Amino acid sequence: MLVHRLKENPLITPADVPPSRDDYEVVGAFNPGVTVFNDEILLLLRVAERPRNRPANQQVAPVLDPATGKLVLFRVKNDEYDLEVPDSRSFTYKGQMYLTSISHLRLARSTDGVHFTIDPQPAVFPQTLYETFGLEDPRISRIGDDFYIAYKVVSEYGIATGLLRTRDFVQFERQGIIFCPENLDVAIFPERIGGKLFALTRPVPRHIGPRAIWLASSEDGVRWGNHWPLLPPRPGHFDGGKTGASCVPIRTKEGWLEIYHGADESDRYSLGAALLDLDDPTRVLARSREPLMQPEADYEIRGFYGNVVFSCGAWVTDRGEVTLYYGASDEATAAATTTIDRIMDTLE
Repeated sequence: MLVHRLKENPLITPADVPPSRDDYEVVGAFNPGVTVFNDEILLLLRVAERPRNRPANQQVAPVLDPATGKLVLFRVKNDEYDLEVPDSRSFTYKGQMYLTSISHLRLARSTDGVHFTIDPQPAVFPQTLYETFGLEDPRISRIGDDFYIAYKVVSEYGIATGLLRTRDFVQFERQGIIFCPENLDVAIFPERIGGKLFALTRPVPRHIGPRAIWLASSEDGVRWGNHWPLLPPRPGHFDGGKTGASCVPIRTKEGWLEIYHGADESDRYSLGAALLDLDDPTRVLARSREPLMQPEADYEIRGFYGNVVFSCGAWVTDRGEVTLYYGASDEATAAATTTIDRIMDTLE
């Protein structure tokens, strides 16, 4: 096996996470960013919650009012002519999409990487005009003493990427929007290359072009440019529908190892890997001939949105041992172990 799923999986379920308020319930605790800080393994979870009591004849969307910092409920009756409900995650009314839950970021802490204690309150809660539908899918990159956290922000203006900086995981400073809609799945390299910061991005074309991983560079981490298409989908493969960055790139002797996610034409999400040149990450040296992981376990196949394994971070030891933390079915957090050598063996 390329990976070994932990027997304790899923490690964190919605039932393990207290909601941010008594009248809400947690429906997802998944897609965590990962880092090590003060001898603890930290997961920065995406926690999705929704009102506990919802009328059966209505669609309900919790939305942040940025003027007051409070959540309000947008309601639509099920018999409205302009209502469309594609799945349990969202609905569209009069051409505008709404989410049935709102996400914030929450810390989980561990000393062994398996058993986690969940902080009782959010680490980062929606606050700005661009976060009214929630915060999602953080990826944590340590550069010097600073932790850069690229995260997805969702609002009526679209899906964009924001940036947080912290040194202590207590105070988080918003750096603003670094990639405008629609751009997501951003992972910042954990060191400068040739004096510049680099990031993997995923712009979403609406008319022409594939949903593919791109590369961008920056002097300060806030203003990005030099955009470059990098890892396109491969029709007929596990990543034939779309690709997106998953983990923060891992430095190896052979190059930058990127564990990415790919969806096939039926929207089944798997994990693959690619190797990029250490000095010129626009150069793709190799790529997985087969997936590292595909949805196989029951908790990966069935859930809030089934057939999904989706990672935002990994813990890598000095011995090359890798623990992948991943979201299963857009609902729970699970983990699998492998090694750098095993991943390298899948590349060609």
